Amino acid sequence: MLTQDSASETAFVRFHQVQKTYDGKTLVVQDLNLSVREHEFLTMLGPSGSGKTTCLMMLAGFETATSGEILLAGKAINRIPPERRDIGMVFQNYALFPHMSIRENLEFPLAVRKVPHAERKRKIDAALAMVNMSGLGARMPGQLSGGQQQRIAVARALVFAPRLVLMDEPLGALDKQLREQMQYEIKRIHKESGITFVYVTHDQGEALTMSDRIAVFNQGVIQQLATPKELYERPQNAFVAQFIGENNSLHGRVLTVQGDTCQIRMRSGETVSATSPRGLQVGSETTISLRPERVQIGDASASVNNRFHGIVKNSVYHGDHLRIVVDICGQPNFVIKVPNARISAPPEIGSAISTGWQTEDCLALN
Repeated sequence: MLTQDSASETAFVRFHQVQKTYDGKTLVVQDLNLSVREHEFLTMLGPSGSGKTTCLMMLAGFETATSGEILLAGKAINRIPPERRDIGMVFQNYALFPHMSIRENLEFPLAVRKVPHAERKRKIDAALAMVNMSGLGARMPGQLSGGQQQRIAVARALVFAPRLVLMDEPLGALDKQLREQMQYEIKRIHKESGITFVYVTHDQGEALTMSDRIAVFNQGVIQQLATPKELYERPQNAFVAQFIGENNSLHGRVLTVQGDTCQIRMRSGETVSATSPRGLQVGSETTISLRPERVQIGDASASVNNRFHGIVKNSVYHGDHLRIVVDICGQPNFVIKVPNARISAPPEIGSAISTGWQTEDCLALN
């Protein structure tokens, strides 16, 4: 599957038919066509070994494309060394110089680029202020927390005003609470700086929180390129549906297709009304994607299009919601998420409950 942005001719970053192999046989990246818009925050998301980090390293210049072309601001950069690409880089392990103070770490990329001494102080002060670290310039990296070191790593990538900033799993070493805090901080910095960001992660929640658009990778191929909302609510295939957030998959055969809706006969015999993608054929096998929070239970399920009875197998309290697992429509591990404000008591294990969902909330996949 090739992914090509319709505005590729005006793209700020463009991968054109890029391939990468390390052994001459297996393609780690296959026929990649991808455009990144200027000023946007684009995330490359996928499991380990999906090719996302390899793509970032080729863009940075640390890996060489086997074939194809990579362009930055309309200029091919395949043969330009990393230090001449005008790209800032943030790594997971911070990569700060431990023997240099924070100010000296930030001054290093400016000195390499021969920025005048009088201008360096101003740029360093501005970079420290942007990451809320003013006043800590005299400290050594070892005197800072992990979150503070990551802020300095971001400041160092921004201090010389690059055209593009690349981030490779930058929050992976932080604990959950700090990681979530840094997600919002990096997004704020992106908006304030106006610089184009390309970000790599395997964390779906991180990608949904931070990105303008997300490219979902699997086995060296982009499965879908879209906004977070579109990816979550309208996945193009079963891989994207399962990889982005929690998802229920129901399997069946297409009975009818009328406009943008279809009827699906489940393997267990029930019929489900679902939203139909283009090209869905009567008689074909399909997988229905349905998010757990879209499912209604009890009285709330009486007014929806698809109504069924299920047997409760498990119920777990998650603070803001209750996660209920039921056996329904031939799916023994069907998940329902119900806000705690909508339910007075969890259903008993083994009890029967009424459930349902709207046609527009479930999507049949080609």
